[in-house]
Amino acid sequence: MFSARTPLQEVLHDDRARAILTRVAPELIASRVLHILHQYPVELVLRTEASLMDRPEVWTEAIREIEALPPAEPPAREPSRIDFPRGDVEDPATPRASASFSVAGPARVGGRVEISLQGPSGGNPFIDVVLDAFVDDGTDQFVVPGFYDGDGIYRVRVLAQRPGTLRFELRSNARSIDGIAGTIAVDDDHDARGLVRPDGFHFRYDNGERYLPIGTTAYAWTHQPEELQDSTVKTLARSPFNKMRMCLFPKSYMYNQNEPERYPFVKTDDGWDPARFDTVYFGQLERRIDELAALGIEADLILFHPYDRWGFSAMSRAEDVRYVRYVVARLAAFPTVWWSLANEWDIVFTKSVPDWDAIAAAIRENDPYGHLTSIHNCRAPFDQSREWITHVSMQRIDVYRTAEDVEVWRQWGKPVVVDECGYEGDLDQGWGNISGEEMTRRFWEGAIRGGYIGHGETYLNPAEDLWWSKGGELVGSSPARIAFLREILEQAPVLEPAPINWDVPRAGTEGEYFLYYFGATRPTFRRFVLDPATAYQVDVIDTWNMTITELPGTFRGRFQIDLPGVPYIAVRMSAATDGAPGRAAP
Repeated sequence: MFSARTPLQEVLHDDRARAILTRVAPELIASRVLHILHQYPVELVLRTEASLMDRPEVWTEAIREIEALPPAEPPAREPSRIDFPRGDVEDPATPRASASFSVAGPARVGGRVEISLQGPSGGNPFIDVVLDAFVDDGTDQFVVPGFYDGDGIYRVRVLAQRPGTLRFELRSNARSIDGIAGTIAVDDDHDARGLVRPDGFHFRYDNGERYLPIGTTAYAWTHQPEELQDSTVKTLARSPFNKMRMCLFPKSYMYNQNEPERYPFVKTDDGWDPARFDTVYFGQLERRIDELAALGIEADLILFHPYDRWGFSAMSRAEDVRYVRYVVARLAAFPTVWWSLANEWDIVFTKSVPDWDAIAAAIRENDPYGHLTSIHNCRAPFDQSREWITHVSMQRIDVYRTAEDVEVWRQWGKPVVVDECGYEGDLDQGWGNISGEEMTRRFWEGAIRGGYIGHGETYLNPAEDLWWSKGGELVGSSPARIAFLREILEQAPVLEPAPINWDVPRAGTEGEYFLYYFGATRPTFRRFVLDPATAYQVDVIDTWNMTITELPGTFRGRFQIDLPGVPYIAVRMSAATDGAPGRAAP
């Protein structure tokens, strides 16, 4: 089953083999650079581990044990549901629906309507009290889960989706809040865009407006000191980005070793209590999500990740489901939230594919609005045909090919977002030291091939405040060029690949619009062959210097244009509207 030459990553996926490695080399398993070693043979990793270099008998015996392991039995299916209490948690004499409550707005389409109640606070209300709202907005009926927010306060948040009267009735095993009902008048808001939805290979808001994801990543920015978080928001305000990938759990990794002030769970003497949530943490997170929304930025929330020294990635399936249910109950009424089940699901060694399916089921059961949902890979893509996956979230797999594979990843018939194409920076790792030119090239290449590329930045500084991990300030050269691309894409029709031959990608529709991208090649001229029925206005775009040169006249049929002979040139062709005959090559 395993040999001394089996890659470490494959060994770590087996619970028994991982237990052996944890016993003989606990420092290795807890290492913040474990990911760097994944592809190396397990024997080589152990032989070069500092704690074992003078103890060959230890690592030799460990290899022998690992090689002797028989094929693993299929794991027993772990229950994924929490058995919530069924009995009433209050005195039977407590009058039903007697609790005081209030409703806060804005009560308008696209707004988050919040019903707050004063309920029981004894025991552990996070798990002892069940609260749901049955909602009727005149068109749809749906169930919205409520949540405990500390100090005896319970909340139900409803995302108003249409004008009119919204009726609600609460159901709970706490008599004082069970049966509370009411109506809310919801005003129209013609500026409300609603949620982002998949639209073929692309995205649109509920109101039909196109959404072009121009994303960036700052995994642990909300786990940093307030001053650094404020700096991140200010930087985003002057950036081109309209999507932010970010983790709910803190991250333990290179250049990200600081302890956050708060965690999703309440801290105890023994660690963290997965049955009690830190409501202050969630309140701070919600404030940041609202700040992003005010800037037009969608919050792509990563629920789990492998870079974890606290044990959050190793909770039981039932604990995972309870955590997800609480997160969704709190955040589903935020229209700018996306759910990302994992960053690099395939190296969260404590979870199986059925675990991820159970987590996805918990999201769908508790999110009545159907927010975008994805799962992100390290090396092995998840099966993106799953019904619960709304769009493909990919990390580059090949060292060089990234955006070039967008057309392959469109095989699932869903929008493709390459959330991690590499990072502009100067680290020693190949994923963290591409140039600004290469980052910009990947953005253009992905757009032409019918997908969307995500940005990140990893320039090392003395404080180790790297944008990719902690946010703060952007110092790279690609964001300005990405802003230039965004302007061009916003002016263009929806781009679909329109392949012609092997040497240059293009997107567009015959007779309307074409966008060609020459990438790192440097032609000094180019011949084109198009349907002569349409005359085109032609622009030469220098994507690095951010210039657009409009060529005089119009062109049709076979024609040739001069190009500057430098890399990163694009050519834009738009159908002429002035009836000009157009020039053609003889």
